[in-house]
Amino acid sequence: MRSEAQTAALGGGATWRTVTLVVMGLLGAAVLVALIVTLGNANRQRDRALELQAHSYDVMILARTLSGTIARSEASLGRYVISGDKQLGQLYFDEWLLAGTQIERLDRITNDNPEQQPRIDRLRAAYDARGRELSLTALNTSYGKNGQALARYYQARKAPTLIEINKTLDTLIAGERALLDQRTAAAMGSVERSSWVAGVLAVFGVLIVLGAILLGWFTIRAVGERATALADAELERERADELTAAVATATAELRVQEAKLRQIQKMEAVGQLTGGIAHDFNNMLAVVLGGLELARRSVVADPMTARRHIDSATEGANRAAALTRRLLAFSREDSLKPEPIDCAALVAGMSDLLDRTLGDAITLVARDEAAGCCVRADRVQLENAVLNLAVNARDAMNGRGTLTIVTGTATLAADQVGKCAAGEYVTIMVADDGCGMTPDVADRVFEPFFTTKDVGKGTGLGLSQIFALVQQLQGEVGIVSAPGEGTAVTLYLPRTVDVVPALVPVLPTEIAPAAPPPPAMLDILVVEDDPRVLSATIGALEEIGHRAIPCDDPLAAPALLAANPAIRLIISDVLMPRQTGPEMIAALSPLYPHIAVLFVTGFAGEVNVAQFGGHDVLRKPFTLNGLERAVATAMAADRATSTATAQHDPIAAE
Repeated sequence: MRSEAQTAALGGGATWRTVTLVVMGLLGAAVLVALIVTLGNANRQRDRALELQAHSYDVMILARTLSGTIARSEASLGRYVISGDKQLGQLYFDEWLLAGTQIERLDRITNDNPEQQPRIDRLRAAYDARGRELSLTALNTSYGKNGQALARYYQARKAPTLIEINKTLDTLIAGERALLDQRTAAAMGSVERSSWVAGVLAVFGVLIVLGAILLGWFTIRAVGERATALADAELERERADELTAAVATATAELRVQEAKLRQIQKMEAVGQLTGGIAHDFNNMLAVVLGGLELARRSVVADPMTARRHIDSATEGANRAAALTRRLLAFSREDSLKPEPIDCAALVAGMSDLLDRTLGDAITLVARDEAAGCCVRADRVQLENAVLNLAVNARDAMNGRGTLTIVTGTATLAADQVGKCAAGEYVTIMVADDGCGMTPDVADRVFEPFFTTKDVGKGTGLGLSQIFALVQQLQGEVGIVSAPGEGTAVTLYLPRTVDVVPALVPVLPTEIAPAAPPPPAMLDILVVEDDPRVLSATIGALEEIGHRAIPCDDPLAAPALLAANPAIRLIISDVLMPRQTGPEMIAALSPLYPHIAVLFVTGFAGEVNVAQFGGHDVLRKPFTLNGLERAVATAMAADRATSTATAQHDPIAAE
């Protein structure tokens, strides 16, 4: 602790520094004022010198101008004497009057100089005498006495008055020049003195400033360390806040980019499927076209054979529709929709997709050891994870080998695999017999943007997205790999007690589930922009006993409804060029609330019922039985209440 003497000494030192700073401040202010006054005086003297210099130049210029004016006047007189031209005489007279005016002006501008006044007086007297001499010459010329006038003119050229005028002008100019030199010398001396004083004051001011800076440094040093510490702490807090905000922004941006990359990877997988899909479609279309051709040839001779060929063509068309539905459902971008999923059934359902993606050189082996255990996850996300693992395994085997997918169960203790919690898990293991990985590579495979593939062949995000998905589901990922022994990646997903809802199989016509009783013949408005689909739909409705009214433009529907008041049902396509089906129905429903509505769409993904206003939706392609059931279901709906749409499946059977 400081003693009282030390405290008093510190207090006295602070007081001394404060007083010294005040004194230096006053001295600096005084020096600044003196410097301003000195520079102002120097500027005024300079301006005065410039003003006097300009005045002297005006006097000298006016004197020279006066000499020239007198010379021009006498020259005009000489030409007048010789030629007798009165215009020249008038010019002589005007120039001589101008010279008198210039003498008066010269008198005014030199009025402040007593030395010049006697010279101006002598100049005026000589000018008057000279004027009288020249006026006689001009008068003789006016009376035609040119000889006498010429003699007088030549005599006047040597008259003392002219000499006196020129001598007086020269003396006046010389005096003004000498006065100018004196004034310039005096001004320069004054400026030099002011500059010297200003320099001294500036040096003195600089010394005061340096002293004040030095004293201020000593003063500030006493409290500088604490202020620096506080500033550093505040700066660190600001940096921490900025870093937190930057991390939050980067995280949000990364999530957006990851979502985009997931969709891009889906579309890349779809691109890889193109060849296989085209092959499958060609096979299915061959079945359809071949069956129809054979049915056409057998329809008269052998109806049973024709029916068998038609059934074969129908099966091929249904397979093509199912393949399209799966492809579009895989490539869509939707928000997460968690649901109970049987992992073994999911892998089995992906068999065609995996076969087309992996190629014929990969042997796919799938084993179910999960005994029907389920997880709760987003189906598309989980399918994407399995597909990514399969594609990575194919690349590790250079496109040739055996890929094994095993679904099973496991009971894990806490932290047995990664940081998983203790409990029951469903496992999905994807194993290959490829090149394998070293331990250091295996430890990094789940890092974002880390990839062992060549440039342009991988983004390094596939496994990181799988890891993120599993972590989101409160699961873990295990990996076992060694060089030359292949790799096995196992997804540990928490088991759920939820039961996967049973799927209702599509039954043949003979054993189809009971549907609402078919209505009597209806007047149905069919709105479809594709003429072939419109014709097929009209034919199908007439086949099942209804009267169909075609409409190829949704904007023409109101007029057709007004012209056909018996219409009970509107069957409309969803996407049309000039107006969509939901937009058309939204405009017509307030006017025709009693008319039922059935939408027809070729979209293969999940249908958002809300955008269709709760009306039934029939997917393309559809069968006659499917169309008949959809019409019956739409007509059976209670259109008088808003809750009726919740009492039946909004997606009609196909």
